[in-house]
Amino acid sequence: MTATQSVPRREIVSDWLLVSQERIDAFAAATDDRQWLHVDVERAKRDSPYGGTIAHGFLTLSLISLMLRETVRFEGARMAVNYGLNRVRFVAPVPAGSRIRGRFRAVTTEETADRALKVTWAVMIEREGEAAPCCVAEWITLYFR
Repeated sequence: MTATQSVPRREIVSDWLLVSQERIDAFAAATDDRQWLHVDVERAKRDSPYGGTIAHGFLTLSLISLMLRETVRFEGARMAVNYGLNRVRFVAPVPAGSRIRGRFRAVTTEETADRALKVTWAVMIEREGEAAPCCVAEWITLYFR
């Protein structure tokens, strides 16, 4: 696995992914972040500027690995590891019931000392029907042979 053989240089776009209230509730339970804006449907309809519940920003962010994994297969990689993020912005909300997708572009690739391939991705998460992205990030992954 080399950088030139494994990493597409064009933009990669994932399929649409539904962010259901059930997914939001499961994330809230897993992270113990049960703020009403995310889990109280009736209160969010009444009191939220968004007219309903919205996904946690970190839920949206956590879905980037799923979106890329379902879109691109790295031949020769036995595992991928999240290495970190250089920057993240939650630009717009993701209301429950929305569909989102990821746009990925490899910014840099390099071989590490332990022979992993380190890829820095420019990521934009967009919500169906909206012009502005809901999340932008620079995400780093390691792919091990």
